[in-house]
Amino acid sequence: MAQTKAADHTAVVQIRATQVVQASLAALLGIALFVGVALSSPTAVHNAAHDSRHGISVPCH
Repeated sequence: MAQTKAADHTAVVQIRATQVVQASLAALLGIALFVGVALSSPTAVHNAAHDSRHGISVPCH
């Protein structure tokens, strides 16, 4: 019985550790995207959005 509780506790710790890693990576990606857009020129952001829309066949003009 004690081994089952220890195994359950280990599984919960592993799941939480995985969730922390996933949340950290998502936060880092978000920060990188935010800083990348914030520090780039408006023309570069416009051209990237424009090219993306054409790439998925959405008319934009």
